[in-house]
Amino acid sequence: MSPTKSGKFQVIVDVPDTVSVSGTLNFATAANALRAMRNAFAKHDRHTLDLGGVDSCDSAGLACVLAALSEADEGGRRVSVRHVPKGMQALAQVCGVESMLH
Repeated sequence: MSPTKSGKFQVIVDVPDTVSVSGTLNFATAANALRAMRNAFAKHDRHTLDLGGVDSCDSAGLACVLAALSEADEGGRRVSVRHVPKGMQALAQVCGVESMLH
């Protein structure tokens, strides 16, 4: 997953118990993606974050995912993460936060 300067993302809640994210999570999209994930977890009783559709991620995108997980946890909701792309896993490992995605 190489970083790009722009991109599009989508947050979908059409699968029961799951917030699915697809597209690009980077500096250009992270703030809006975080808002969308925050809203999806707040409006729907979801306990799974599926990242299988993420095709590009940089450190801002990783921070966005970690912030959404942290906020859900602070709100009393334990969210499990599925289908973390290999590039995001590698970035999380380099940053020392890989365990936060599992």
